Amino acid sequence: MKLLRNVFLAGLVMSVVSVASAKGPWLTDIKAGVKKAKAEGKLVMVEFTGSDWCPPCMMMDKEVFSKKEFLAGAQKHYVLVKLDAPNKDAELKKATQKEAQKWKVQGFPTVLLLDAKGKEFKRFLATENRTVEEFIQRLLKEKRRKDML
Repeated sequence: MKLLRNVFLAGLVMSVVSVASAKGPWLTDIKAGVKKAKAEGKLVMVEFTGSDWCPPCMMMDKEVFSKKEFLAGAQKHYVLVKLDAPNKDAELKKATQKEAQKWKVQGFPTVLLLDAKGKEFKRFLATENRTVEEFIQRLLKEKRRKDML
């Protein structure tokens, strides 16, 4: 019984750690992001990143994705999902690489925009928009284009 309880607690801690690995309002699962987007009438922004080995990823996190202005602006219309492939966490890296293959992501940092059904409608390199203002404007532009379809 004690062993079973310890196994349960270890699993609980691991799930909390994996969810906490994304900062702030970022989810770490595309399906959960799509479910939340559907419930809230929003779209989904997925960022594929390598937080501890990819210089452009680290720059985008520092200059854009971690800024409160970005988070506030982006969350008006998007649920945020971050899929990280850090070298320091082999299990997480493997899981993210599997998702990257599934979505045919060629490099990091890549951003996918999905509708509330999980269907991709746009993808681009995050570094195409290097400031909070540029990135928010890009998200709004892509939303307007999507709304016209």
